[in-house]
Amino acid sequence: MKLSIIIDNFDAASSSESSVDQVTQHNNQQAQRQAAMAVLAHAEAGEIAARLRDLALPDHQDLRAPENGLVMLRGRVGGDGAPFNLGEATVSRAAVRLASGEVGFGYTLGRDGEKARLIALCDALAQSRDFGASVERDVIAPLREQLMIRRKQAAAEAAATKVDFYTMVRGEG
Repeated sequence: MKLSIIIDNFDAASSSESSVDQVTQHNNQQAQRQAAMAVLAHAEAGEIAARLRDLALPDHQDLRAPENGLVMLRGRVGGDGAPFNLGEATVSRAAVRLASGEVGFGYTLGRDGEKARLIALCDALAQSRDFGASVERDVIAPLREQLMIRRKQAAAEAAATKVDFYTMVRGEG
């Protein structure tokens, strides 16, 4: 923005700065939700339910009962070629609304409707001012740690089977 515009229209410039702050805050919240959904999608339904049992859950209702469906998977040759339909995958989805008005959505691969409902409940709770911090601390953070441990174990198991091939140069000839 040019300085003369800021000086001549100080009110508009200051409101645009606050709107930039609001956009940044919104993007930050969206990134946090995406990270939490990634953790929840990789967790087992029983693990999520066990962590939620320790919380005093508020009243909530299912906006969309868990349902199963199909999504089309698309691929590209080489990552940048023409898109093609690779196949279909089964997914489950659900939506939950807390009594305070927050709405959460849950999607997961497979036919586990209860897991989709639990993910939606966690999403709604994470958006709540009253429960957001406790859900992050008591549900999402421990699940994230378990996921990282599992990934490290899988990487260690794969590394143990790694074979290094090399060519020795012979001194003959």
